[in-house]
Amino acid sequence: MRRRDFVKACAIGAGCASLAPSSLLADRNLRPRYYERVRLVQPGGDPLRAAALERRRNYVFSYPFQATPAFLFDLGAPATPSQTLRTEDGASYQAHQGVGADGSIVAYCAICAHKMAHPTPAVSYIRFREARNSDEPETGVISCCAENSLYDPLRGAQVLDGPAKQPLAAILLEHDAASDELFAVGTLGGEMFDRFFSEFEARLSLEYPQGDARAPVSGEVTVETLDRYSSNIMRC
Repeated sequence: MRRRDFVKACAIGAGCASLAPSSLLADRNLRPRYYERVRLVQPGGDPLRAAALERRRNYVFSYPFQATPAFLFDLGAPATPSQTLRTEDGASYQAHQGVGADGSIVAYCAICAHKMAHPTPAVSYIRFREARNSDEPETGVISCCAENSLYDPLRGAQVLDGPAKQPLAAILLEHDAASDELFAVGTLGGEMFDRFFSEFEARLSLEYPQGDARAPVSGEVTVETLDRYSSNIMRC
């Protein structure tokens, strides 16, 4: 390398080294990850209308994979889209906006961001519940009884308390105002799917003997109430 080029390269390197941490983090902003666009349907197969959701009730469906559960809520208040959230490794993103006529319908991955407790047909340690005191949001919290992590579903499922180090990943929804139908289209935030499939591989191999636990959900997906999906719902 010629001396002039060497000096120029050193100057560029020094400039990069002097970047502020905030400048580096700006390059780590998370963007939505889009999967199959899937219509949400009722157990009988009819489209799920946004107006049919009971406010502040727990609903569950699979997305974006057959074995990964997601929560659906109508919170009864518009979800706040202006929150800046961060994953455990420091990547940032903006909280997503709710959908529906009032902007109150949201969905989140139902896998706790700490030790990945999640709803199963046998038991669920994680659920939405109403606020119990003035320290909790009036609209209620997502509570994981396994390790007592609390999330705020109105503000991007940000962590309110407990050992979880990042919000629940959001499931991005679309609402067709003409038909009042709901669609899942992607995720936003810190996905934990690889870790989920690795940690629960043995159990999933029994539940999905055809090896389709990680098969993408497509077409339509059934939405059930949590009390119908899980035989036991832990309360704490």
